[in-house]
Amino acid sequence: MTSSSAAGTTPRILGPEHRKLTLGIVATVVFIAFEAMAVATAMPKAVPDLDGVALYALAFSGFFTTSLLGMVIAGETCDRRGPRLPIIAGALAFTIGLLLAGAAQSMWPFIAGRAAQGLGGGLVVVALYVVVGRSYPESMRPRIFAAMSAAWVVPSIVGPLVAGLLADHASWRWVFLGLAPFVLLPVLAIMPSVRAVDGPPPSGPVIRRRRMPLALATATGMGILQYAGTRPDLVALALVVVGLALVVPSVPRLLPPGTLRVRRGLPTVVLMRGILAGSFFGAEAFLPLLLVAERGLSSTLAGLSLTGAALGWAAGSWYQGRPRTVVPRYLLVRFGSAGVSMAIALLGLVLLPAIPALIAALIWMFGAFGMGMAMSSISVLLFQVSPVEEHGTNSAAMQLSDALFSIAFVGLAGTIFGSSHGAEATTGTSVPMWVYAVILAVMSALAGFGAWAAGRLNVPAPEPVVPEAADDAGPARHVGP
Repeated sequence: MTSSSAAGTTPRILGPEHRKLTLGIVATVVFIAFEAMAVATAMPKAVPDLDGVALYALAFSGFFTTSLLGMVIAGETCDRRGPRLPIIAGALAFTIGLLLAGAAQSMWPFIAGRAAQGLGGGLVVVALYVVVGRSYPESMRPRIFAAMSAAWVVPSIVGPLVAGLLADHASWRWVFLGLAPFVLLPVLAIMPSVRAVDGPPPSGPVIRRRRMPLALATATGMGILQYAGTRPDLVALALVVVGLALVVPSVPRLLPPGTLRVRRGLPTVVLMRGILAGSFFGAEAFLPLLLVAERGLSSTLAGLSLTGAALGWAAGSWYQGRPRTVVPRYLLVRFGSAGVSMAIALLGLVLLPAIPALIAALIWMFGAFGMGMAMSSISVLLFQVSPVEEHGTNSAAMQLSDALFSIAFVGLAGTIFGSSHGAEATTGTSVPMWVYAVILAVMSALAGFGAWAAGRLNVPAPEPVVPEAADDAGPARHVGP
C-alpha cells in the first residue's frame, strides 16, 4: 500500500505521505461542523430580521432536502469519474450558499442559500469518504475516521458561543459571511492528493440504472413531508400523501437491496448507520427541552449535555481507532448500540424530581461514547464489504440512511410531542411527563434493535470481480481496492 507499510513500520495518518491530506480533510470537516453548530444559534436572530418566521422550518428542511440530493449525485459521480469534481463543486456550492444566506434581504433568498449549503455539504461529505477509501490503507482507516469525528469537538464547544456573540453584538450575517472565505482553503490543500486517486476505479465503473430521478423524488418528498409538519390544517394531510407517494417507492431503490430486511453484510452496514442516527438524534432533539422546561435548568447548563456528548463521541471514535483495540468490528458496533440504548433509557431517570438533572450530561456522554465507537466502526466496515468501484454509491447510501432515519425519527418524536398539545397536564408541568417517557422508550427500543442487528455485520468482505474477458485465456482476476 505505502512505503511505510512495505518497510514494516506502522503507517500514521500524520506521516509524511498522508499529513497534508489528513489535515485538509479534518479542516474541511471542522468548517462544515462549525456551520452546522453555529446556524442553529444564529437562526432565531436571522429569521425575524428577514420577516420569515412562518418559513422558519424551511430554512432547515431546505438544507436537509438538497443534501440528500447531493449525496446521491456525489456517489454516482465518484464511481464514474472520481471524487475530485464533487469536492470542487461541493465546496463552491457551500461557499455560494454562505454568501447568499449572509447577504439575503428576505427569507426566500436566505432559504436558497441554505439549500445551496445543503447541496454542497452532501457532495463534499460523500466524496471525502471515497477519498479516504482510495487513499488510506485499511489499517489506517479507523484512525482517519476517528480524526474526522474529533473534528466536531471544537465546533461543538465554540460554535454556538461564537455564533451567539456575533448575533448579539455584531450581526447574525457574520456567522455566514465570516466563514465563507475559509471553506475553499482546505479543499485546495487536499487537491494534489485527490487528483492522485481521481478517475474511475481500476476495474472500471459499474454500469447501473441512473438514480438521479430517484434521488430527486426522495428529496422532494422529504421536503414536502417536512413542510406538511408546519401546517395544522387539512392541506397538511394532502401534502403527507404526496410526500409518501414520492418517498416510499424511491428510498428502497436508493439503498442496497435487502437493507430494510436486514440482509447480512452491506445492507446491514447501511441500515445500522440509520438506526444509530435515528435513535440518538431522536432522543437528543428533546433532551435540552426536557432539562429547561421540566427541570428548570438554564439554556447554558442544558447545553452542557450536548457539549459532553461531543467529547464522548470523540472518545468513542478514538477508542475504536487505537491499534491495540482488537475487538471485532461487529462487536464494537453491537456494544456501541447497546450503550446508546442503555443511555437513552437511563435518561428516563431525569424525569424523576429526586434525581439531579445534571446527571443527564454524564448519561449522554456515555451514550455518545457508544455512538462514536459504533459509527466510526460502521464507516470502516463499509469499505471492507464494498468493492472499490462501488465506494461512492455505497458511501452515499450510508449517508442517505443516516439522513433519512434522522429526519424520520426526529419527526416521529415531534409527532409524539405534539400529541400532548391540548392534553391536560397531570404533573403540574406544561407537557405531561409521559410524553418524554414515550419518546425515550421508542428511541431506546430502536437502538436496542440495532444491537441485535449488528450481529449480521459479521461477514467476510467480498472481492470485486473484473468483468469476464472476451477470450478464454484464463479465469477472471480479482482486483482489490
